[in-house]
This record gives sequence, structure tokens and C-alpha cells, in this order.
Amino acid sequence: MAGQAAAASPQKQYTHREVLEVMAGLMLAMLTSMLSTSVVGTALPTIVGELGGQDQYSWVASATILTMTVSTPLWGKLSDVFGRKRLFQVALAVFVGASLAAGLSQNMGQLIAGRALQGVGAGGLGALAQVILGDIVSPRERGRYSGYMGAVFGVSTVAGPLLGGFLVDAEMLGWRWCFYVGVPLAVVAAVVVQKVLKLPHVKRDTRIDIWGATTITAGATSLMLLLTLGGTQFAWNSPWTYALAAVSLVSLALAVLAERTAGNPILPPRLFRNRTFILTSLGSLFVGVAMFGAMIYLPQYLQVVQGMSPTDSGLMTLPMVITLFLSGVISGKTVTRTGRWKIFPVVGMLLVTIGLFLLSRLHVDSSPWVIGLDMAVLGTGLGLTMQMLILAAQNGAEVRDMASTTSGVSFFRSLGGAIGVAGFGAILTNRLYAEMPAGSARPSLGSPDEIQALPEPVKHLVLEAFTRGLETVFLVGVPIALLGFLAVVFLKELPLRGGATPPPAAPPPSRDDLVLAGLLLELVAQRVERVNGRPSALLTAVAKMAPPDDRTEKERARAVARDVLRPTSRALIAQAPPAPAKDLVTGGIPQ
Repeated sequence: MAGQAAAASPQKQYTHREVLEVMAGLMLAMLTSMLSTSVVGTALPTIVGELGGQDQYSWVASATILTMTVSTPLWGKLSDVFGRKRLFQVALAVFVGASLAAGLSQNMGQLIAGRALQGVGAGGLGALAQVILGDIVSPRERGRYSGYMGAVFGVSTVAGPLLGGFLVDAEMLGWRWCFYVGVPLAVVAAVVVQKVLKLPHVKRDTRIDIWGATTITAGATSLMLLLTLGGTQFAWNSPWTYALAAVSLVSLALAVLAERTAGNPILPPRLFRNRTFILTSLGSLFVGVAMFGAMIYLPQYLQVVQGMSPTDSGLMTLPMVITLFLSGVISGKTVTRTGRWKIFPVVGMLLVTIGLFLLSRLHVDSSPWVIGLDMAVLGTGLGLTMQMLILAAQNGAEVRDMASTTSGVSFFRSLGGAIGVAGFGAILTNRLYAEMPAGSARPSLGSPDEIQALPEPVKHLVLEAFTRGLETVFLVGVPIALLGFLAVVFLKELPLRGGATPPPAAPPPSRDDLVLAGLLLELVAQRVERVNGRPSALLTAVAKMAPPDDRTEKERARAVARDVLRPTSRALIAQAPPAPAKDLVTGGIPQ
């Protein structure tokens, strides 16, 4: 009942300035994680080429996304137990330590381990930033602040590839600074968060769903291993394939069982009875496939096929990230002004589908103008979609499920990204080797300079094979994006809670009004507790104020009377000002 009481209690109302102060700390920490993640994109071919193990290219990218995926829902639940601010700081510390470890790595194994730990920290920063925003801002106003979140994503995505290319091309720095560069930003973020993030302590259920976390992690990990290693490290038709598929399916079944029986599950089963949560999760899953797949493999196309330097390939992504930034900010402000949000993810997913189809038509001789236009279409679609799906999910959730809902939708988006990176990588690798003529040299996926230095006949064959491989990758993304489009089309546009502007201040209630309201609530509570077994409209109405669960109608109504009506009644009477002296003389009866 503690969670219900907390949900029913009035929340602190934050002013615009207070929200911006909190947002400053959240956005700075998110900038740290996103910048350190996106900065690796353009540098990754060079990094993998220097450390060796080009066949592990997709693992360097997918290790971060995998751990971010499996840790995201657990961060949300742990924040219910230990507090939002404390867990946010822990996530920041984990991310900094992992960045230093990745920068100091001497081989591919160490790099992948560091990147995996980075994903754990990034999962916490991304999920908890959205949870904290949901705690302090109403859904109607959240559109404007979600636009700021989208702006951070856009800035980091713009600066990341450019910075990564510059660091790789700079002889005095090198690719290791792609990981070190986020450390000073993280220190500043920690100071700001400690100073400005002041959240009230809310008593919540302190049980942790260990079995749920274990089974969800096992299922996602085995699925990622299958998609990443299948067709390269072992054949698709092999015992390894069947074993990993079986582990994934069994873990999924056990996860469902664990969540149904857990006292405080990571992903409460009641979420999956919420149509909005299901559809926004599906939409986020498909958005993740498109977004992460494009961002990881577009730099390879630009550097390997087009022969661009890391810096130039970073500049080439500007059309995508600028349109992502602008569409995210403009749509967020429009939602705050109008209260209408559904049109944005619908149009956004349609543009994502069109963008992926256009990218699948790129070839060796495509002009920079065509490449930029195609990426701008994709960026606009992503900007219109990502934050709106989080907003829609939070708006359709109960207050007690805010953390679980937010981290759940983020989990499915990260899961989509992990599947996209691993699946697209497997498609690209297999397509490359299938396109290469017998007896020709196999392309080195992590060494663009080596490919550009090949003799002309072989180089042309390699570039054509690589182009056809990427064509297949993006073409596979088209029906996936269409499924996301269908998911958001069937979303019901629920009115956003909260007002666009504060209503005019009402005159304070009189003493008589407060006392009368308190006495009426007390009377209702007494009537509810005295109801016998006969049907009662009053009992039914009061019971509907409690979240639906397995208790009887009478039990839920009495719980509301005990935990909501009576405390509110006493609070109203206590707030009543003392009676004036003339009222005391007349017995308190207004004249």
C-alpha cells in the first residue's frame, strides 16, 4: 500500500526555473554518455584496424548496446529502491570508469569489455534522465523539455562524429582520446547534479526482482550472441545456433513466469495489459533497429566505399543529425502548445521507412548531395519519433509505474538497436563474402585505408560487393520500419495530463469550505467501511480510485478510504484557518 499511497499523494510542483536547473544536470550527464558513444562511430574502423580482429567489428558496437539494453529496466527498478539521484550518480561513475578502461585497452578483448561496461552506465543515464523528467514535469509540459533532450541527442550526434574524426586524424592525440574526452565533462556533470538535483524522498517497495533481471539478461544476451556469431563463427545450421536459440526462448519463458510471480517485478505484467505501452514499446523496438543500424554502418559506407577520411565522414553525417535536432525541438514545442502528439511519430516512422529505402539505393558513384538528402530524411523521421514515444508511454502510465514504463520503453529501443547492429552486421558480412568472386581477396571491414590501397580491379570488386551488402542491410530495414509505422498508427491519442499554461490563481477556499469538504470525505469513508454485502454504487465508485489488482471491490474501496480519503479529510480540516472572533460568538455559523 506504500506505493499506492505515494502515487495518490500530491507531488511537488516545480517552477520552470527549477525544472531547467534539474535539466541542466541531466542533459550534461546525457551529453557525456552520448558524446562518448557517438564519437566512436567514425573512429571505429581505424580502432579495429589497429587492434586487429576485424571480424569482431560488430561486437565493439553491439557490446555497448547489449549491456545498455539488459541493464536499462534494472536501473529503473533500483531507482525506486535507492533513489533517483543516488542511482544517477552511480551510473555516471560506472560510465567514467568504463571509458578510462576502454581508452587504456591493448587488445580487442579489453576494448569490448570496456565498451560493455560503458553500456551499463549509459543505460542508467539514459533511462534515469527520462524517469526523473517524468517525476517532475506533467506530460503536457513534458513535450517542451523532451525537445531539450532531443537537442542534447542532436548536439552529441553532431559533435561526436566530427570529434571522433578529428581525434583519429590528429597525430598527437589518436583514437584513445575518443574515450578520454568524456571524463572532464562527466566530472562537471557530477558537480552540477549534486548541486541542483533535489528530489523528495518517496517511500517505495524495496524488493528487487533478481530472477526477472537474470532471465531477461540471459534471454537478451543469448539472442545477441546468436545474431552476432551466427554465419561467421559457426554455421546457421549448427548445434550452437540451436543451443543459443533454445536458451533465448527458455529464458524468455522463465522471464514471463518470474515477472508474473515477483512481488515487485522489473517489468510488471500489468504494463503489457496497457495498449499504449505495448504499441510504444514495439515502435521503439523498430526505431532502435533503424537508428543504431544506420549510425553504425553509415560511417563504413562513407569511409570504405566513398573513400572519405574519418573527419570528412563525420561532416557528411551533418544533414542527418541537424534535421534530427530541429525536428525533435520543433515537435516538442508544438506538442506543448497544442497538446496533440500522435501525428509526429506517425509521420516520423513513415519518413524513417522512406529514408532507409533511399539509403538502400546508394552506390559507389552516389554524389554527396544525394547522400546528404537521404540522411536528412532519416534524421527528420528519427527526431519526430524517438522522444514522442517516451512521452506517449509516460502519459498513458499510472504514476506508480512511471519508472518501469520509461525504462521498459527504453529497454525495447535499446533491444532494437542491439538486434539491428548484430543482425545488420551478420547480413553485411555474409552478403560481402557471397558477392566476392571465387579466389578474390576478402575485404577487411575494419581497415578502410587497406581497401583503398588495393589494386584497381580488386578494389572495384570489393567496393561493389560492399555497396551491395549495405544495400541489403538498409533494404531489410524498410519492412522493419513499416512495422513500426503500423504500431504508432494504432496508438490512441490520449489527452496529455497537465495544462499548457498555469490556470489563473483561484481565490483561497474559505474555512467553511475546507471544513465541509473534510467532513464530507470522512462521511464517505465511514459509509464505505460500513457497507455490507449488498451492491453499492458508492462502493463501486470509490473502488475505481484504486489501481486494478486481484483484490475484491470491497477491499480496494476500504483501502482507498483508509489511505486516501481519511488522510485527505484530516489535512483539509487542519488547513482551515482559525474561526474569527465574531464566528466564535455565534457558534461558527456564518451570518
